[in-house]
Amino acid sequence: MSTELGKAFARAKARGEGALVAYAMAGDPDLARSVDVFAAMVEGGADVLEIGVAFSDPIADGPVIQAASERALKAGATLRRVLDEVVPEVRRRCPETPLVIMTYVNVVMAMGEARYAKLARERGISGTILPDLPPEESAALRAAFDAEGVDLIPLCAPTTPPARAEGIAKDARGFVYCVSVAGVTGMRAELPPNLSERLDLVRRAASVPVVAGFGISTGEQAKSLVAHADGVVVGSALVRAAHSDGPQAAKQLCADIKRGLKR
Repeated sequence: MSTELGKAFARAKARGEGALVAYAMAGDPDLARSVDVFAAMVEGGADVLEIGVAFSDPIADGPVIQAASERALKAGATLRRVLDEVVPEVRRRCPETPLVIMTYVNVVMAMGEARYAKLARERGISGTILPDLPPEESAALRAAFDAEGVDLIPLCAPTTPPARAEGIAKDARGFVYCVSVAGVTGMRAELPPNLSERLDLVRRAASVPVVAGFGISTGEQAKSLVAHADGVVVGSALVRAAHSDGPQAAKQLCADIKRGLKR
């Protein structure tokens, strides 16, 4: 596990809280103003920032993040510009908060595995999430990341068979991203009734923290999971809040989620 991610989860645990991994799209509404959103989320209590890098075919994302991706692409938010312009400014304003890139395999491959890993490390990125990368095809990419000390963070779907989920968890870097619901990202009124059992299974096998994501949008939902996970990921609800009402709305939602994450 990268030192920064480990420290962030440890700090949250020491405070008697689950960790909040807060997502926003770099370049939404533009490169400069997206930095304000990331900074506001940290002010609201985010423990880890998940920085979305836009892709033209975001197959894991629902309509809220798809729309944010389109706005970011129109604003010129390429991977290189995010690493060169957004990430350094977020690091300057949030120096103690680990940063994780969330994008798609094509984006990284277009830059080059080794080149991306080197730039990510130089810019202070702790890990990367690639939701369209199957574990069976990740060896070369993970080796490139390991060489630079950047965690390739795996996802575990609700449809993943238990034995395979345990294998993913045992070999994970950074943290295990347990997908709460089948389908794409987006707010859900209710989470699956068997989610806690799923999280418990993965957590028993994992040597790194386990977080739940997809569908979580309220403090009450976070509260229902805090006994079964080391944290939660919130994305669509924060993107919607920031787009509709600005960075302060994202800050307030982070604060609400953090209240739910108190053990």
